[in-house]
Amino acid sequence: MNVLFAFIHHIAFVAIMLILSAEMLTLKQPITLASARKIQIYDAIYGASAILILIIGSLRVMYFEKGADYYMHSAPFIAKMILFIIVGVISIQPTITFIKWGKSLKQGIVPDISDAQKRKIRLIIHVELTLLALMILCAVMMAKGIGYLG
Repeated sequence: MNVLFAFIHHIAFVAIMLILSAEMLTLKQPITLASARKIQIYDAIYGASAILILIIGSLRVMYFEKGADYYMHSAPFIAKMILFIIVGVISIQPTITFIKWGKSLKQGIVPDISDAQKRKIRLIIHVELTLLALMILCAVMMAKGIGYLG
């Protein structure tokens, strides 16, 4: 069971990285009805993957790995959780934008998004991807026992 949860946890993390990359590339092109719908689907998958990471990660910490006490005394784990929270918070703005597109998409109207808004969302996605890469570094440090404070 431990291996299965670890596998699902890592696949969900990879999914987030891929989905964010797909969103960023799609936003680089002119927005059409089809691309706007794709972005909404990508963002829903992103949210589901993040929830899966949170649930599976919590189960791994509490029941399937070294135990919560170990992780609460690991500086890289704490840093990883802080980075996860930051990514979650900064992802709210693009998600709200994509949700607001729903009404116009149902009417067959291309969402109104300026080049400046697209650049801002792409910048947010760049930051998210960078922070996610730092989370991988934290995970490697955790696995090697670096930064254990106990």
